Amino acid sequence: MKTQSLKSNTHTKRNSITELVVAQAPRYEAIKLGIDWHARQYRVVRIIDGSAPEPAQRFSPIEFLLWATKQKRLAAKVYSCYESGAGGFALHRELTDLGVINYVVAARKLDREHRHVQNDALDARELAMDLDRYVRGNGRALRTVYIPSAEQEQRRHQVRQREQLRRHRLSLAAQGRSLLQSQGRSFNNSWWRKKNWELLGKIVPPWVIERLEIYRRLILALEEELKSLTQTIEQCASPQRPKGMGALTLEQIEREVCDWKRFKNRKSLGSYAGLTGGVSASGDYHCDLSITKAGNVRLRTALIELAWRWVFHQPESKLVKRWRKVLLDRRTHKRARKRAIIALSRALLVELWRWKTGRRKLEDLGWVMTAEPNANN
Repeated sequence: MKTQSLKSNTHTKRNSITELVVAQAPRYEAIKLGIDWHARQYRVVRIIDGSAPEPAQRFSPIEFLLWATKQKRLAAKVYSCYESGAGGFALHRELTDLGVINYVVAARKLDREHRHVQNDALDARELAMDLDRYVRGNGRALRTVYIPSAEQEQRRHQVRQREQLRRHRLSLAAQGRSLLQSQGRSFNNSWWRKKNWELLGKIVPPWVIERLEIYRRLILALEEELKSLTQTIEQCASPQRPKGMGALTLEQIEREVCDWKRFKNRKSLGSYAGLTGGVSASGDYHCDLSITKAGNVRLRTALIELAWRWVFHQPESKLVKRWRKVLLDRRTHKRARKRAIIALSRALLVELWRWKTGRRKLEDLGWVMTAEPNANN
């Protein structure tokens, strides 16, 4: 009797364990979530396995994370995606910590049929359907963006903040110049500097000086912040760099790129900077267009400015020798000069990539190097 009782208890425990495992096992293979992100609320459309998209649901940020945790218990894998924008990558990191496979995709127009009917629910639905196709193997259904690490994002924001402060200073100076222009006094944006300020005190009415003083105090405060921030950024730059590329320029380019090794070839690198040419072709018709500009505008601007300095500081470079006649000949048409500097900028970016990834040695590039920490930017 005791033996039968023990066997019965053992069988009951095994059944209980089996039932518990079955209860905890995921019910679905995959759940896909299309997220239309907003600061105060999310609109989310869910697709379970191969079923049709469900109606959009509305969540607060905290409610959504709790709901996403429940989805992890329902399916073996949970995928999600949202468009890049002002929200940055905070939501991506929160979802990744929960075990959700998330993609941040490039923003685009989701009203593909041009019905002029577009809202958060429809956008979330389109994202969910694109994510479903992407997970099933259609790599062109979504255009994912690079996710920088937290450290890379902090370093990149530092150079972007410096540019924001510089533009803010320029805006304040332009407002002061506009006031002077209204009083018949023509000055450039350096009216606030010491020599010009002393001159203004002698030739403009006191009430104008009083108004300008407000702008000048703000400009001087911004100038101090800019100097401090610029010095901090330049100290991080490598002392070994090509002549003509200052510490600030080098750091700006490297922080916008984030990781040189993430580019597999020169075409993807040029595309990221928006320096590749557009094409309009159909049948026998083919027309080369101007550059797409569909890339990192900060990187593209820095490269074009660097390319002009490269012409004068690296005259023996192969790239400069190739385009020198076009760039330095005054008889060259302005349009041809623009094409040449864009081509030089793109080729220069490729050479920097080859240098940083070890694909090319400095001796092969033919650059003149400098170790001066405060080289001209």
